[in-house]
Amino acid sequence: MAKIANYSTTVTAMKSIGEIQGILVAHGAKHILMDYDKGEPTGMAFVAATPYGDMPFRLPARIDRVQAVLEKQRVRSEVSRDLASRVAWRILKDWVRAQMAILETEMVSIEQVFLSYAVVKDDKTLYEALVENKFKMLTGGEKDVGTNT
Repeated sequence: MAKIANYSTTVTAMKSIGEIQGILVAHGAKHILMDYDKGEPTGMAFVAATPYGDMPFRLPARIDRVQAVLEKQRVRSEVSRDLASRVAWRILKDWVRAQMAILETEMVSIEQVFLSYAVVKDDKTLYEALVENKFKMLTGGEKDVGTNT
């Protein structure tokens, strides 16, 4: 198994966060808000103008999950929380930059690129709402996704 992307990064989480903010602002973000847990940045929310009005999005940095993967892959004898945070935010920076590269080609729109991260009712992302409803919204309510029943 290949090592997780950016597993050896020395770039601080705050530098990656700043780079993400710069990328988003350069592509029309109107507002950017950070989520913190006990002083640790755990996510970023932003609002972007779309043809349908301003749309909010929230990008999570699931540091616990990144740390678990780093430990499983044994990238170091001890995987610190700081390393996991650096890796998580660097991966998010790379992903946001890649999405914006596709957006720049005009193959997609910003709402299309970030759709699963769109904030819907009850402050959930669209993806979280779909999971909560077992993806039934996609199938008209009764069918399971991927089946003909």
